[in-house]
Amino acid sequence: MDLVRIYQCLCDRTRLRILHLLGDGPLCVCHFQAVLREPQVKISKHLGYLKSRGLVEAKREGNWMIYRLPEKLSHELAANLACLQDCAAEDPVFRRDAARLCKVRPQITRNSPLCAQAAARNKCAC
Repeated sequence: MDLVRIYQCLCDRTRLRILHLLGDGPLCVCHFQAVLREPQVKISKHLGYLKSRGLVEAKREGNWMIYRLPEKLSHELAANLACLQDCAAEDPVFRRDAARLCKVRPQITRNSPLCAQAAARNKCAC
């Protein structure tokens, strides 16, 4: 994966927050809305940007569009996402996002199967 493409995606705070949250597993747009407290249009725009550049994958599950990190990460992307996770641990905005995600995960219903599976597998670190 081209480094310039990766860094273009990483130069926006909302996209960084999205990628950070996806480090814990797949989520749908409604979960990003609850955690980031941003409008659906803004989140969908950023997810579309990340998807078109290969940093996230999407799959439709019923009424939900589920987003996740690619199954096979390039070395460059994996290194940058690891750096993001390390740096985010010290940033209050990213820590607040992680805490909100912990609160949202129990609310994920069986109506969104992939999200429910991810919630069951992932334990929050809050």
